[in-house]
Amino acid sequence: MPGQPPVSGRVLADYFSRAFSEFRQSGAKLSIVCSSSPAAHRQNGLPTPIPPRIRPRTLIVLDSSFNPPTRAHLRMAVSSIRHLVNKNKNRNGQLQPLDTLRLLLLLSINNADKAPKPAAFDQRLAMMWAFARDLQRQLQSDSDAEGVEGGQEEEQGGLTADLGLSTLPYFHEKSAAIAESDFYYGHAAGDGDGDGDGGMDQLMLVGYDTLIRIFNPKYYHSSSTDDGPATTPMQQALDPLFARARLRMVMRADDEWGSATEQRAYLADLLEADGLSRVGGRKEWASRIEIEMVEGGRGAGAQDVAVSSTYARAAARDGDSQRLDKMVSPSVRQWIEQEGLYTE
Repeated sequence: MPGQPPVSGRVLADYFSRAFSEFRQSGAKLSIVCSSSPAAHRQNGLPTPIPPRIRPRTLIVLDSSFNPPTRAHLRMAVSSIRHLVNKNKNRNGQLQPLDTLRLLLLLSINNADKAPKPAAFDQRLAMMWAFARDLQRQLQSDSDAEGVEGGQEEEQGGLTADLGLSTLPYFHEKSAAIAESDFYYGHAAGDGDGDGDGGMDQLMLVGYDTLIRIFNPKYYHSSSTDDGPATTPMQQALDPLFARARLRMVMRADDEWGSATEQRAYLADLLEADGLSRVGGRKEWASRIEIEMVEGGRGAGAQDVAVSSTYARAAARDGDSQRLDKMVSPSVRQWIEQEGLYTE
């Protein structure tokens, strides 16, 4: 049955509640709570972390509050995965196997000592789990529709998505913690040693609102105490980020952030000429930023409605299942309604 969780909702809720409590008590900056893979779901067991057998070439990072995860998040992730898979076809035209890619759904809890509203962090983890399953179904459905040849159907639907927690508030700090984690190093079967095939590229998915914050000088403060070459606080923070990571931004046109035309104008000013230098960055960073020139906040269906977590919460509060279905994917909607989230 589509959208049906592999174990009971109560068992899942208890699992994520314990996982969240253990993370808070651990003092860790980053933790992979569990991994969602088609193979694991077929075994119908509890969520568990599944380290990669080989080091991924690219780790796609979707960092959000997931309150709740929406169809806009789904579209952002699926389009980025498809872009990478098709971009890296081999000489025979075969698609890149998805075991060279990995997706990290990352939730920051830097305000964990303050009661989160309107959904608790453990409930958000459960919705992320449901979201990951819907994403994998979407990838498999797309592959079936495209008639992928050469036995690649399983590969194209076989992306593993990890659910992670972090206490770090800023993108560059999270990226550094991911790079330092041994979870993604990769261990070949049987020998227990890393495969040693070099670095892992991070592709961090961001919305327009996040991109604005990343390049806002007010978030950066100098940490240098030596007399070396002068660098700005932003350069000190983001030089290491852009050495290991790329940003992929999806347009999000709405009332708060302006029209697509207004957003394109901001991006043109920022990424061309000396725009990045004016805010304390480097013009070279522009080559590490990809822009998907579409309106990522639009939903599918007969009506091209704007999609956001705010609108999803409002639909749940109003008990409007049809409107909620336009905002979130099926398994996420099932969890929201099952748990009675956002009704107050």
